[in-house]
Amino acid sequence: MGLNDVLQHLRRSPTFMRGVTAWKTLPAREGRYAEFPTALDYRLRDALRARGIERLYTHQAASIAATARGENVVVVTPTASGKTLCYNLPVLHTLLHEANARALYLFPTKALAQDQLHELETFAKALGVGIRAATYDGDTPAGLRRTIRSQAQIVITNPDMLHTGILPHHTKWAALFTGLRYVVVDEVHTYRGVFGSHVANVLRRLKRICAFYGSHPQFICCSATIANPQELVERLVEEQFTLVDNDGAPRAKKPFILYNPPLVNRDLGLRRSPVLEAKRIAGEFLEAGVQTIVFARARLTTEVLLTYLRDEMSKRTPAPEDGATGSVKEVLRGYRGGYLPQQRRAIEQGLRQGTVRGVVATNALELGIDIGELAACVMTGYPGTIASAWQQAGRAGRISEVSAAVLIAGGSPLDQYVVTHPRYFFGRSPEHALVNPDNLAICTAHIQCAAFELPFRAGESFGRFPHTGEVLDFLAEAGVLHRAGGAFHWMHDSYPAEAVSLRTGTSENFVILDVTDGDERAIGEVDVFSAPFLIHEEAIYIHEGQSYQVRALDWEGRIARVQAVNTDYYTTASTSVDVQVLAELERAVDGGATKAHGQVLISAKATSFKKVKLYSHETLGWGEINLPEQTMQTTAYWLSVSDEMIERLRREGIWVADLTGYRGPNWEAQRQRARERDGFRCQHCGAPEKPNRQHDVHHLRPFRKFNYVPGQNEAYLEANRLENLTTLCRSCHLRAEAALMMRSALGGLGHLLRHVAPLHLMCDPRDIGVIVEPRSSFTRRPTITIYEKIPAGVGFSEEMYRLHRTLLKAAHDVAARCPCANGCPACIGPTSEESENAKANTLRLIETLLNSQGATHLQDNIRRQIYGRIPELTPTDKETPAERPDPHPGQRAGAKRCP
Repeated sequence: MGLNDVLQHLRRSPTFMRGVTAWKTLPAREGRYAEFPTALDYRLRDALRARGIERLYTHQAASIAATARGENVVVVTPTASGKTLCYNLPVLHTLLHEANARALYLFPTKALAQDQLHELETFAKALGVGIRAATYDGDTPAGLRRTIRSQAQIVITNPDMLHTGILPHHTKWAALFTGLRYVVVDEVHTYRGVFGSHVANVLRRLKRICAFYGSHPQFICCSATIANPQELVERLVEEQFTLVDNDGAPRAKKPFILYNPPLVNRDLGLRRSPVLEAKRIAGEFLEAGVQTIVFARARLTTEVLLTYLRDEMSKRTPAPEDGATGSVKEVLRGYRGGYLPQQRRAIEQGLRQGTVRGVVATNALELGIDIGELAACVMTGYPGTIASAWQQAGRAGRISEVSAAVLIAGGSPLDQYVVTHPRYFFGRSPEHALVNPDNLAICTAHIQCAAFELPFRAGESFGRFPHTGEVLDFLAEAGVLHRAGGAFHWMHDSYPAEAVSLRTGTSENFVILDVTDGDERAIGEVDVFSAPFLIHEEAIYIHEGQSYQVRALDWEGRIARVQAVNTDYYTTASTSVDVQVLAELERAVDGGATKAHGQVLISAKATSFKKVKLYSHETLGWGEINLPEQTMQTTAYWLSVSDEMIERLRREGIWVADLTGYRGPNWEAQRQRARERDGFRCQHCGAPEKPNRQHDVHHLRPFRKFNYVPGQNEAYLEANRLENLTTLCRSCHLRAEAALMMRSALGGLGHLLRHVAPLHLMCDPRDIGVIVEPRSSFTRRPTITIYEKIPAGVGFSEEMYRLHRTLLKAAHDVAARCPCANGCPACIGPTSEESENAKANTLRLIETLLNSQGATHLQDNIRRQIYGRIPELTPTDKETPAERPDPHPGQRAGAKRCP
């Protein structure tokens, strides 16, 4: 059997087709070509012809022409479209003509850097000219580093090494910075959120050092398809770019299948595990001899799925014993972070040569590493962004004529939205990659790094950051910098770059030390805000599939000591989170809600933890957490529901409580005792009973929670205890029941928004948090607040404010399409016990918010000092529409953004 046979077999399978929500065959496409530029060195043209390349694709020619005009270029085309030539040809052409010219290549992973080094060496061999290219990263032997610094014409590295290993030691790299002509930034779509905001500041430092040495390099960037590639690179580099997105590469036919696992419990909305479905579907391809890559979202899932597939294939196709050529362990491999470099290189080579027939990988293989002629790709769960999904699908069919991709949805609302909206998925990417280079915490950290590298002159700016002077003054007051002779000098013996992680918003991280063998070995780190929830004492910390128990937490020393254990449970912390609005930057009435975004203070305290059994998820026990409350200044978007909307829903009968149902045989007696105890007064408003109307008696814990069934149990006795009863007037009783229902509807909407927002923000659901308040202390109304789990934020909140209606519509679609009866993890969250109609109430709430017409902007120009000792941080004007086309039509001109 071949690939087409497997696809026909799946087409004929009723079981498989019941789960298919879309089967879209991307048609084959002829290539569009252009002749070699006449100015391109003849040796390069000859080398290309020797490799069978007679012409360039149109996007390659356009990119090379723009580079030749001295423009910065961003190339946006799919995987395997030949983007490498877009930067290698201009760079090699310059190196052939300028002996002192240099180029710096930045790749997000070491594996990509190694792959590109191999490509350059192969090209140079065909060229017949010695091109000195080398990788410079943590794996580079110490003996080679001096040679690379002085002689390499092309230095291939990653942002982390540039940040800690090159820029702080720029005096050793004088040859590179003096002759630097090109900076190549590949996979630029990965530089978003916190990581992208850090990288933007690393590039500010790079350009500052280049200016010191008298060079002004051109930038050539490559990106997967996203909604705003040009805007992203211009924010990262702070220069103008020419966009090249006219993909001219040929494309073979590719069936792309969206698959939703079957329901195993319709009422609860529970579906079969996507891991088990991936095992079954990938097994079909592998059994037919189709070389297949299977993507999993987590390292642990990768190892589990690899074990499942090896067991499955051992049953289907008996193979030689382990270690023999062609054994299951040899032909089915795993690939993830944590493998040794030589292991990863061997797996990559096996894939290229065809000796490895299947690989189960994390997104470590998502990017453009050459792994040969894979024919099928199976994605275990939506990878988080549409761009990533296309990147992973593109790993199959890079060379082969026909390939296939299958996306198996997980149970989250995000996965369910994608798999049930195929037109949305296959249409133009809606995702905006967001960065905030001016995030105060991040920018201040990099200003310190830059001051270590070169003193700041008085009045000097740091890129386009508008508050360089204020930050420098603040650091001088704090004793970090010394002002002398019109310049700010670094004062400490410490090395600031080592303390700044490019993947967290702050530099204060906890180091996790493994003490299992008596020695202390660092295995990871956790940011301060997350530490109480992840590494409290007795917590189970999972790293690369191994469980560790936290034996001791040194809060002041920022160290957690852990020991490897074999357990059948994991731990999860219970938290209390509060939000305080510091500055409301924009506000508008939109439909039935008031939307806003601004600066907030988040206070979070871990209160307790529970031990949860693996697989069955039953609670095995509890423990207390006694650690300080954590606070974080960040940004948030919130929506509040007006009192009029709540009253409207109540009038419609949506939230009218059942106040007259049967409460058991002792109800009347207990009701009388409760009224007597409370003095026949409402315990909320104090109103006495009227002569013709007795007060109601309300269950503090809802009666329905006790699961009383007349004639089958006596649960009413516990429900009707006096301690669970309180006297309320009818008005207060209606409000109390409506509040319970409102809380469940708000909670359902909050759960939905938290999971659909990342689809538009290109972020992980864990990057944002949700707080649901029946009555907010700021708005005085029922409110949902979605905040960024990043100090000072990176722009997610402002984007959610703009996408308010889009997010509400997406949330409604997910809940409406979910087949569960009353809520499940795939829509509004676990079924609420507080409302028997939680799902219906959530849907009605969203409909009310959307269908109330009109949007009135209530703009507030608010300017507050919220960053302590740094004075007068004034919000800066955005670019006007004349300077940059507005990507969000309808946005108020002149809106303010806090740095």
